[in-house]
Amino acid sequence: MDAKTCSGDAISWLPHEVLGKILSLLPTKQAVSTSVLSKKWNHMYRLADSLDFDDSVSLHAEEGGKQTSYVFSDSFKKIVDRTLALQCDYSIKKFSLACHVGAVNEGQKACVGRWISNVVGRGLVELDLRIKDRGIHFLPSQLFASKTLVKLTLGTKLYLGKLPSYVSLPSLKFLFIDTVFFEYEDLCCVLLAGCPVLEELSVHHKDNAIPHIISSPTVKRLSVHYNFHSENELSLDLPKLEYLDYSDFALYEYPQANLGSLVEAKLDLYPAEHVERPGVTNLIMGIRNVEILHPSPASVDVIYSCCKYGLLLPVFKNLVNLSFGSKDKRGWKLLATMLKQSPKLETLIIQDLNGYRGDVSMPPNQVKVLHVLNYGGTDEEFKQLEKCFIGKKT
Repeated sequence: MDAKTCSGDAISWLPHEVLGKILSLLPTKQAVSTSVLSKKWNHMYRLADSLDFDDSVSLHAEEGGKQTSYVFSDSFKKIVDRTLALQCDYSIKKFSLACHVGAVNEGQKACVGRWISNVVGRGLVELDLRIKDRGIHFLPSQLFASKTLVKLTLGTKLYLGKLPSYVSLPSLKFLFIDTVFFEYEDLCCVLLAGCPVLEELSVHHKDNAIPHIISSPTVKRLSVHYNFHSENELSLDLPKLEYLDYSDFALYEYPQANLGSLVEAKLDLYPAEHVERPGVTNLIMGIRNVEILHPSPASVDVIYSCCKYGLLLPVFKNLVNLSFGSKDKRGWKLLATMLKQSPKLETLIIQDLNGYRGDVSMPPNQVKVLHVLNYGGTDEEFKQLEKCFIGKKT
């Protein structure tokens, strides 16, 4: 290999393993397009072990009266079929599929099932499915028996049919669910029950029929974002949970909040018209062991209202870092109570000083560090704030 050849086409001489890694970083359509570079590159894209397909480019609408039904095109189907066929002898580590499926188009549903079964059988580690189907969609049973799958993403506005009675995903550690509609308790009692090493779970829902029970003996990180509730309660049974990010309407009841290992919690609770008097007592008791707490201004307002109706704040015996937001005087009153109930608190972060007029007296406390986000005052004014918020009062 002379210097001229090397400088003119240096990348072609790289080991196939390296070329495969490079091609895997490209969108699949671009990786396939490298086949026209030269004869040597005709099938080089088969070395890529990461494939992604998105029908948004080739999406077409079938016209039928006023209704518009979105389905993936024949050209999209041919691209996926051809790529998978040419890579039949190669492993696939990551597969992403975003497509629209006709609600009554059984042929398209069968295609999607065939594609998923194909890649799951090739040592798949990460699967990202973004399927929009207005009808009920049954995912292939092979998916729920994968021994290699580590990360699974399911969405969006996907109505799943009944899951297989036996789910076994022994390697799955990360599960992300975005507006997926399960049969009654299939999420908790079937899917989660079949994930013995699951560590991180994200359940986001923008519509009705959201899970009202989340239970796992292994999950350490949980993100729950709801903005609609068909149920007026939520149970959390997660004894090993260390991190919680929870955004939702404040509900009538939290029957169970088994969160004894929790270290950090972000709460964004907001009032709902259909919940006249929320009952967050069990939830607040469940997070009492946290070391780091981030209640949003809306959460602060909800908790203050609950205190008026009998909620007694527990002692936050491990809390050392509090990021606090308030919209009005009610919130600052709650902060005063929290300072009393947090004997180890060292760092106080004020998210916004809106509504603070200095007319709420803060009790003696152990806080050593005060941060005020987006603070625009002078250093001298900040020193006065420190005197108001932190330290032992004389």
